[in-house]
Amino acid sequence: MTQPPRILPEAQWRERRATHEAYVDDLLADHRWRAERGITHPVDDFLWQYYTFRPAQLRRWHPGHGVVLAGDVSEVLAQRDYRATDGGATVDTEAVLRQRRATLVRSRDLLVAVAQRPGRFGCFGMHEWAMVHGVREHRHPLPLRLGQQGTDRLVEHLGVHCSHFDAFRFFTPSGRPLNERQLTRADQLDLEQPGCLHANMDLYRIAYKLSPLVDSALVLACFELARDIRNLDMAASPYDVTGLGLDPVPVETPAGRATYVTAQRGFHDRAAPLRTRLQQAVDEVLDHP
Repeated sequence: MTQPPRILPEAQWRERRATHEAYVDDLLADHRWRAERGITHPVDDFLWQYYTFRPAQLRRWHPGHGVVLAGDVSEVLAQRDYRATDGGATVDTEAVLRQRRATLVRSRDLLVAVAQRPGRFGCFGMHEWAMVHGVREHRHPLPLRLGQQGTDRLVEHLGVHCSHFDAFRFFTPSGRPLNERQLTRADQLDLEQPGCLHANMDLYRIAYKLSPLVDSALVLACFELARDIRNLDMAASPYDVTGLGLDPVPVETPAGRATYVTAQRGFHDRAAPLRTRLQQAVDEVLDHP
């Protein structure tokens, strides 16, 4: 059943927009400072290299599908994917759907599949270790905490239990056979599960691909989740990240593995309501007549 449009008075939507922009400006201040000076950061840069949403896009506020912005909306209508409607401006859901329906259907299928599975919490972040196994050239210009031999020995001893194809595809040639399963893109709907750090990070990708059909607050919440997960991902990696202000999570020890699992469960619980909200948003948009 189609819901009637929700109307936001001009003063209200302008305040929400300004609050969102100020929050994002503060959140990305360090990134902007480094970018202006050409300074790289292996942890933070990942969010802008691996994902395709730019800082300016994250800063841009959208009310989402089914919301009418009232008042003087001339600047809103100058943006892509908006149209005039009775009383103001609204996201042009029909136009966006014509361009992205297949992407939204795929996203919904993945959200539903992952939400229906129990989380697995015994990988100990070995996906990052398998990405440096047996090679001298590494993705990040950081030293390995255990050295190359120690790194190789640990990942061989613990094995790799990765269910996420987009992590697996970055494994080294010698690291791939260490995984319990040789993953393909076709496996994603059948194997991806909600305990996986990268599956929960990728809620951000689903969210921004929905933009502007979802409230920017939801996109931002998924971004902040991805950023926090990235910190754990690198803290538990084979790299020495102390110079980046992170305390290592030493998964080579029982205590470190316990710390990792506790954090992993916390991210699982934090991601679950975001996954539900995204699924509800996709369903509402796809049900739009």
